[in-house]
Amino acid sequence: MTYTTELLTDEDTFAALAPDWDRLYGSCGAATPFQSHAWLHSWWLSYGRHGRLRLVVVRDGADLVAAAPLTLVRTPVPSLVPLGGAISDYGDVLLDDAHGTDAVAALAEALTRAARGALIDLREVRPGGAAERLYDHWPGPRRRVPDALCLELPAAPMADLVARLPSAKARQRARAKLRRLAALGVERHVVEPDEVDKALRRLLELHRLQWQGRKVTPEHLRTRFREHLVRSVGPMVCSGDAVVTEFRLADDVVAVDLTLRSRCLTGGYLYGAHPCLRESRADVAVMLLDACAEHARGTLSLLRGDEPYKRHWRPEPVVNQRLLLARRRTAPLLAATACDVAVRLHGKELLRRRAEWRRRGGHDGDGGS
Repeated sequence: MTYTTELLTDEDTFAALAPDWDRLYGSCGAATPFQSHAWLHSWWLSYGRHGRLRLVVVRDGADLVAAAPLTLVRTPVPSLVPLGGAISDYGDVLLDDAHGTDAVAALAEALTRAARGALIDLREVRPGGAAERLYDHWPGPRRRVPDALCLELPAAPMADLVARLPSAKARQRARAKLRRLAALGVERHVVEPDEVDKALRRLLELHRLQWQGRKVTPEHLRTRFREHLVRSVGPMVCSGDAVVTEFRLADDVVAVDLTLRSRCLTGGYLYGAHPCLRESRADVAVMLLDACAEHARGTLSLLRGDEPYKRHWRPEPVVNQRLLLARRRTAPLLAATACDVAVRLHGKELLRRRAEWRRRGGHDGDGGS
């Protein structure tokens, strides 16, 4: 079988690629919602820099069978990195499951040409991601290092998630919290496609309100993020790749949740909740997990972060991967990046140990080192 490859750098071509991209996305079992065309193209419109788009595609005749959605960055070293950036919990390439190693080899060869003097730096690849196949067939220097931690639960009804809790007392507390939500009269409403824009704007208003006076992710308050979210999620709701849920008390919307879905996982991406819920002793985390579990398929991912409230549900820790791919001429860039990663990981471990030492009172016999 003969495959053709192409490097696309034109924004209009990226937009026109949507039907082919959507078919490929549906044929890649490892794809997460962050690899959908609606998400990536919208991200590019909000965050992309002119002249930096690098889409490497592989076709079997007219059919798109592989794609690597990348952008060129100059610092800290020249690199091709996944579209989606820091606001996406997973990065990956797309590979049609029906095509074998020849398609992967064609993508790898096209990427070696596209990279030129840049390192290929694939961040936040979920274990089992399509990029692992690319990594296995990469002809040049390569390196696999850990990236962010994600926590995962089985895609199961809320009753089953409650049953996973480690003690009878914990299970009783969770059921009491669900009864409390019902007693308060909190009702869920799944938003229709024509209501998505309004609901997302309300979500962001509530998100700002809930974090008022506390440390918040600054990007979530910026116009470009709002535009990206509103632009991308509408089509994703229509395709079943997103669910927007409003939580209402009487006629008031007191919370809005955005859940993203693909064949392999479901994850609660962002929410906003009015402070009145906490004042009413409503457990917002339980409320959101209950809603997310209703739409879960594949794995129920709690996405990046190791917050204590997530650990309460006994999730499985899953570490994303950072796959570094180089040519011989760019091997020094790979070595420098891997060294930087090692130094940062060592620093984080030292900080973790010091925090643990202080938590124990600073006198565990090892001087805190």
